[in-house]
Amino acid sequence: MNPTDRLQRPLHDLRISVTDRCNFRCRYCMPAEEFGADHAFLPREEILTFEEIVRLTRVASRLGVTKARLTGGEPLLRRGLDDLIAMIATVPGIEDIALTTNGTLLAHHAEALALAGLSRVTVSLDALNPDTFGRMNGVGAKVERVLSGITAARTFDLGVKINCVIQKGVNEQEILPLARWAATEQLSLRFIEFMDVGETNHWDARQVVPADEILTHLRTEFRLEPLQPTQAGETARRWRLDNGPTEIGIIASVSQPFCRACNRLRLSADGRIYTCLFASQGHDLRPLLRGAADDNLLEATLRGLWSARDDRYSELRGQTHAPKAEMSYLGG
Repeated sequence: MNPTDRLQRPLHDLRISVTDRCNFRCRYCMPAEEFGADHAFLPREEILTFEEIVRLTRVASRLGVTKARLTGGEPLLRRGLDDLIAMIATVPGIEDIALTTNGTLLAHHAEALALAGLSRVTVSLDALNPDTFGRMNGVGAKVERVLSGITAARTFDLGVKINCVIQKGVNEQEILPLARWAATEQLSLRFIEFMDVGETNHWDARQVVPADEILTHLRTEFRLEPLQPTQAGETARRWRLDNGPTEIGIIASVSQPFCRACNRLRLSADGRIYTCLFASQGHDLRPLLRGAADDNLLEATLRGLWSARDDRYSELRGQTHAPKAEMSYLGG
C-alpha cells in the first residue's frame, strides 16, 4: 500500500538534484555575492553515482512515484546526464522524466536527451530583454543561447515549458513581453512568485509580485480562460490565453499557498531526502545506499519519512525561523 503523510498527501513526484553547481548566479537562487569564486561546492566523492540515484528512484517507485524530475544547480553540467536518463527510463512505474534547466547548454544536449527517454524540459527564462536577462542571471549570459536551446528541444520533440520568476523592481516589466512571445511560439509559460527559499537570496516580501497583480498585467492585453487542474498536486493555477493553444500558469507559493496538495519528495545531489522545498534539514540516505542496506530497508526508510511528514511551510510563513537549505542544493 502506498503511503500518505500526516495530511493525507500521497507521494507522486521525485525531484532529483544531480549537482549543486550552476553556470548562472541568479539573484533569487545563487546570488554572485554569496556564491563567489571561493564558494565550496560538494566534493565529487560525496555526490551520488548514477547507480545510486537509479536505485533510490526504483525504491521510490514502489511507494507511488511515477514522475522523476532532474534538477540542480544546472543539471546539464553533470557529465553523462543522458546516460542517467536512459537508466531511469528502465525503472518500472516511472512514466514521466522531466528536466529543469537554464537552457544555455540545451542546444548541445537536446538530441541525446530525447533519445535517452527524456519527456519534457522546463526552461528558466526570466526576461527577453537582453540587459534585464544579463542582470538577472548574474553572469551576463545571452538570452539568445537559451532561445536556441528551446528551439533545439522542440526540434527533437521534447515538451517545453517556460518558468519565469518575477521580482518587483527587477523584471515585472517582462510579464507582457513574455506572454506575447509564448503566444507566438505556442509555449506554456509559468510565472512564479519570488520565494524565500534558502538564506542567501535576500528575500523581501515587498519584492513579491503577487499572483493577482500578475493577472492584472495580463488582462490588460489578453483574455484568460481558467483551466481545471489536470492532476492532483498541480502547483500552478492555469489559464488559456485568448482561446488559443497557449497556456499561462502562476505558481503563487507566497500569496496563495498550495501546501495541502504537495506530493513531492526531493533528493539532493549528496543523497539527502527533503520533504519540503523550505526544509532546513534533510535525511541522509547515502550511508544506506553505500552500506549493506537492501532495498527493503531503503523502502521502509522512505515510507517512514513520508508517513511522518507534516510540512506546510508556505501556510505557516513567518511563524518559523529555522534556517533553510539553498534552492541550488536541493533542486527547487
